Amino acid sequence: MGARVFQATISEPVELTDDPAFARRIIRLARTSSIALGLVWLLATVTLDVHPGVGASLALGWLSMPSILFLSLRRPRLRYALAIPSTLVAVPLLIICANNLPEGQVARAGWLLLTAGILSGGVLGVWFWFRWLPVPGWLHAPFSPGRWTLVGVHVALVVSGLVLVGVTAVQR
Repeated sequence: MGARVFQATISEPVELTDDPAFARRIIRLARTSSIALGLVWLLATVTLDVHPGVGASLALGWLSMPSILFLSLRRPRLRYALAIPSTLVAVPLLIICANNLPEGQVARAGWLLLTAGILSGGVLGVWFWFRWLPVPGWLHAPFSPGRWTLVGVHVALVVSGLVLVGVTAVQR
């Protein structure tokens, strides 16, 4: 097992292998994304007056992200396809920020934080999983403290954005 992980880190990132330790992270991410992206879609459709294409794209991203993650447990190379749901969610959020932000400062801040969180998650995926940018040695291991810190910032942005938008939605 140890030799296999070491080999995976040299020849390809462990994120694109079927390493059992990383598979648990994939399952956790699939479950989390199904909830979080479902909330993003729901909040956008309930609280904003957006073009139907924005809602459809968010819904497709919500459905496809956990599906691809679960399918990738057997075929890790499918993780490259995560660029599709990431784009399906990021582009509508950018459209919302450019054209459909609500008047209230709390909800407005929520959508901006949520968008920043989703975009930071995409950047982390491109950086760590796809290795489109060099990954320093201290961030190479998927469970390194530095990575957990960056993932924590991503999660904090998403959760705080969801909470702010959600609180304003309940107050309506």
